[in-house]
This record gives sequence, structure tokens and C-alpha cells, in this order.
Amino acid sequence: MFVSPFGAEAQTRPSSLPPVTVTAPEQQRATSARPPRNAARSARTVRQARAPAPQTASDQGQGGRGALAVLSAQQALTEINNTPGGVAIVPAEAYKNSTVANTIKDILDYVPGVFAQPKWGDDTRLSIRGSGLSRNFHLRGVQLYMDGIPINTADGYGDFQEIDPTAYKYVEVYKGANALQFGANSLGGAINFVTATGRDPFPNGVSADMGAFGFKRLQANASGGNGPWDGFVTAATQASDGFRDHSFGSSTRVSGNVGYQFSPDAETRFYFNANEVRQRIPGTVTKQSALTNPEAAAPNNVTMDQQRNIDTVRIANKTTIRLDDTKIEFGAFGVDRHLMHPIFQWLDYRYKDYGAFAKVTDDRFIGGFRNRLVAGVNILNGNIDNQQFANISGQKGALLSSSIDRSKNTSFYVEDSFYFLPNVAAIAGTQFLYATRDRQDRFLSNGDQSGSTEFNLWSPKAGLLWNIDPTWQAFANISRSAEVPSFGESSNGAGGTPVIPFTSIRPQIATTYEIGTRMKRPDYAWEITAYRANIRDELQCLFGNLTGTCNVANADRTIHQGIEAGAGAAIFRGIFNNGPAPDKLWLNMAYTFNDFRFDNDPNFRNNLLPGAPRHYLRAELLYKNPTGFYFGPNVEWVPQAYFVDNANTVKTEAYALLGLKMGFDNGGPVSAYIEGRNLTNKAYIASTSIINQATATSPLFEPGNGRAVFAGMKYRW
Repeated sequence: MFVSPFGAEAQTRPSSLPPVTVTAPEQQRATSARPPRNAARSARTVRQARAPAPQTASDQGQGGRGALAVLSAQQALTEINNTPGGVAIVPAEAYKNSTVANTIKDILDYVPGVFAQPKWGDDTRLSIRGSGLSRNFHLRGVQLYMDGIPINTADGYGDFQEIDPTAYKYVEVYKGANALQFGANSLGGAINFVTATGRDPFPNGVSADMGAFGFKRLQANASGGNGPWDGFVTAATQASDGFRDHSFGSSTRVSGNVGYQFSPDAETRFYFNANEVRQRIPGTVTKQSALTNPEAAAPNNVTMDQQRNIDTVRIANKTTIRLDDTKIEFGAFGVDRHLMHPIFQWLDYRYKDYGAFAKVTDDRFIGGFRNRLVAGVNILNGNIDNQQFANISGQKGALLSSSIDRSKNTSFYVEDSFYFLPNVAAIAGTQFLYATRDRQDRFLSNGDQSGSTEFNLWSPKAGLLWNIDPTWQAFANISRSAEVPSFGESSNGAGGTPVIPFTSIRPQIATTYEIGTRMKRPDYAWEITAYRANIRDELQCLFGNLTGTCNVANADRTIHQGIEAGAGAAIFRGIFNNGPAPDKLWLNMAYTFNDFRFDNDPNFRNNLLPGAPRHYLRAELLYKNPTGFYFGPNVEWVPQAYFVDNANTVKTEAYALLGLKMGFDNGGPVSAYIEGRNLTNKAYIASTSIINQATATSPLFEPGNGRAVFAGMKYRW
């Protein structure tokens, strides 16, 4: 399993990389041969032969026992190795101790295939394999989870304001249909943010960060275990003036969980999460404004005092039971979210989402062959009580629309891995999604926009996984994903654009072919994956006007294909210290090649799809001393401008950003960093909205931040 960004070694830790454990099936076969039922044997020993990885003392933390429902980073790494496709684990040590860790970009910067660019505050344009490029607001095409609990609303849209990068022990990235186990049905796949428990090491901690544009943050966490009980809580409060005018914001986030172990093989855990976010929106501007006056906000955003404010409370329970060869997980969750969003109108939306899940993982030998079966069901339902008012300088005016939007989603999935050779598995699976969308219009003076729609979608998958040796894998798969449109895909025809009711929009269906290989060894690691997705009815911006208003409809056929490549290596060892733990010069790179285009479209022929760069590179070169000191430069490079419209008439600009960081982290209680970003103060375009046809004055562009320096310190015990 390739770890982006190559574990803590790639960023801060001076020690060698932790080993990757790819369980050798031939060893398992000898260990797990089933004796007669009356023979004395240890159930725990048999389980351990199939477990993702044994827990070490450092994994177990307090009380000498580990949490059953939450894997350690090393266990999660081994578990995700069972996936015959593009996946990644990002441990907290890879970003939390050496960067300001303020946005999701800081987490995912070195995961190839992921394009994440902050727009303002916590809002980010996130795309995996070209997912959701036509969505100019919020998120579509990637499903976000917190401890396996959905962050996205029931109708499919996602947001980043509830993501606190300081809160997680690791982050799992499942690209495309490799996220089948989450019931994910989107082209981009799923990202799961996993919090610590009271049984992790270093249970308590505090940190402080500050830097450019008035940024300041305080964070603290506390946890512990007592017999069968354990608990963890983390809280962070931050504020920033923002690089651009009218982009100041503040947030307070709290997450935690409480677990109880009935026995070493049965545990229940309760989760809670709460967020209060207040954020001004500077808006998109023309290309000229973005490059010559990047700090300026869109005038209309200032006049209307545009904002995105959100309050969220999330609670959940997950129970885990281990039997001899089987692990059973089940639980339920509920989310209450209030969005207060003055933009072109004053949006007052109240979301109530709820659901349940159950999953069975069975790993045993059948007729002398190892077989791993994963099956489950996910239910995600919810409703949106939405009201839209006139926006009068940031204050509510007259009511302009009101509806109740209801969504229901039930997915069943099954995936079986059969090792027909000791180190080669044939994998087959499928998912069935039943989804409904229903709108009850309560504001009828402008017509009745009520309606409902229903979807029944199958998404099969087949693949091969070859464990070449305990640190090297090759894989291939063919999969289908089916993405149901959200209510945000409907249009009221603003700005002269056509009315497209949500009931007229079909689901986006993609068939993806993927092949790749990954290796991770102490002094080098790499991954390379090639894929091609043939997409029917892609949710795409096909109608709009010259001011940037875009309506989503179904394109006929499109193609998303590309290469995801990552590499890390100690290119020099023992420069000044040639002992048992030598110093190193470590090179870390993540490169993504994107080729997204229409496929003989009647209007746009074979034009490139807008919204993402064709080439994207992140690289860093770090000197790492065994004392914990590290220092080095980094670069972000988009060598080729990309289009912002389907007609391929207007482009962004190419750019290269230079950064530098220095710090101390030896894995002990104290760590500190200082980081410089965009040191040449390059004016560049970080993100864009897209449209069907743009002009030189179309306000589609989000300027990137100017020169910035951040510093922070963490203490844990």
C-alpha cells in the first residue's frame, strides 16, 4: 500500500519509514489451517492470522488495550491494501506537525489524483479524477465521512466547513468505485476522516498556530481510558482576516467519542461533533482582477455582504463484534445542520439527515483457499427545509421561495476476494442503490416546482490483486459508479438561462478501467495508476450566461482519463551523521495528469472539459536529521493553463509557487514548525468556476493567496 505522503517520514520524522505489511497468503494458509473442532486452540490466535496488523504498545496507548472499532494507522494501511485500485492513507504526522494544517488541501496535497485548491476560508474546490468539475459551489462527486459517518447531505452535496484538520489520527482516500464499502456511488470516491480514541498514545495535547492574514488558532485535546471505558475530545477555535477583502471568518469545532468494551471482542462507541462557522465570501472576479489586484473582492459580494455561516451537531453510535473469522459492525447517526447563507438571495436552509449502517467482514479459508467477503447496507435519509429571501445588504428581505426537499438513499453492497493463488486474488462485487428525491414547493406564486424522481442503479466491479512480495502490489479493475443528482443541480432560470427541473436530470454513469502498482520500502516508495472512465450523462455545465451563471444538465458522453504517480526516496543518506539512524535528504513528489474531454459532443466536439489543470505537481526536498530537525523547499507547479469554459475560449494562467519549511519533530512530546508559502508573492489563479462559454470579462476566477508565513508549536503528553 502506497501511503501519501509516504507517512511521517516524508514530512517530519527522522527515523526510517514504518514497514508496510501486506499479509502473505502462503503464511496465512499455514497458520490458519483449521484443526478439528474439538482441538484446543486460541480464537485470538486464529483472528490475528487474518487481522490487518497486530497492535503495538504504542498503538494501544492507555490501558494496554486498543480500541476495537478504530484501527491504528498501520492497521488501516494494511486493511486498505485489500483494495485492487487507487487508495491512500494519510497519517496525521504527515501534515499536522509540519504545516499550518488549516484546510483540506494541507491534508491531501501529496495524494496523486486529488486536486484541492482553497477558494476562501475553509471552502475548497476538490476534485478526484475530474469529479464535480461543473459544481461551482459546495462539493459534488466525492463523498466525505467522519469516522465512517456521512458528512455529505442526503441529496449528495458536501462542504468543508465541518472538517477540522487538527482532529484526525489519519485520513483514508478511496478513489472512484474503490469506495464501494462505504456505499459510495460517485466518480470521485470517498474520503474518511478518522479521529483518535482514548486508547491512543499521547492522550492529551495543546497547540497554537499563527501567521499571515491575521490567522490564529488554539487547539486542545484530552483523552483517557479506565477499564472498559475510554474517551477522547478535541476542540479548536480559529480566526483569520483572510488574504482578500471581505474574506474574514472564524470557527469553533469540537469532536469526540466515548467507547465501552463489553469484552475484548465487543465494543460500542458513541461519537459527537459540533461546529460553529462564520465566514464572509469575497467571490469570483475577472481574470485581469485576479492577476493584477488579487486582494480585491467582487464588488457585489461586498455590497450584499455575502456570507456562508453554518451550525452543525452530529451524533452517532458504532458497535463492533469480532467472532472467530468474522467482524460485524453496525450503527446509526443523526445530523442537524443550519446554513445561513446570504448570497444572491438570503438562503436559510435547515438540514436533518439520519441513517444507519451494517457491515460484515468474513476472512477465512474455504477448501484450502483464502476468501475475504465484505457485505453491508447503508441508509442515508434526510430533508431540507429551505427558504430563500431577498438579500438586502446582508439582511433578510421578502420571502422568494420555500420548499421541503426530501432524499432517501439505501445501498446494498458485496465484494468477495478469492485467492485462487497464494498471492493473487480475484475480486468481484456489486452495489445496488435505491434513491428518491422529492420536492414539496411551499411558495406557489411563481409556479409549482414540486416533483419527485426515483433511481434504481447497479454498480458492478471486478478486479485482480497481486501481492508480488510483502511490500509490492499490482492491481487492475473494471468498475461502474452511478451518481445521483442533488437538488442543487436544478435551476430556476436566473439570468436568462433555461429552466432545468431536477426531475429532468439523469444520474451520471461511469465505467472505469484502472491498472496500477504500488511499493513501500524503508528508503523509497512509489505508486503509479492509470485509469480511463467512460461517462454517460455526466453532470456538466451546458447552459449559462456571460456573467458566470451556470446550469447543470446531462452531457451525452465524456471521457476522464489520467495518470496518478507518487514517489518518495532518500536520495542521500549519512550526509553528516552516518550512524544507525543516519540523516537523510528525502524527495517527495505527487504528480497528476488529467485528460478530461467531451466525446464527439454535438456542440463541443472533443473539447477539453474545463476546471482542472492538465498537469499538477507537488514536490518537496527535505533534509532530515535523526535529532528531529528538518528543513527544505517545496514547489507547487501547474505548468499549463487550463480552460474555464466548455467552448475552450478562456484559460487560466500557468504558475509555480515556491515554499520553505523548517521544524523539529522527533516523535516525542514537543514539535514546532515555521513555514513560508508563495515566497515569490506570485499572483496566480488558484481555482475557477466554469461555464459553457466565457469571455475575457467573465467573473470566474479565485485568486490564490500571496506571500505567507505561519508558525506553530504542539505539546502532547
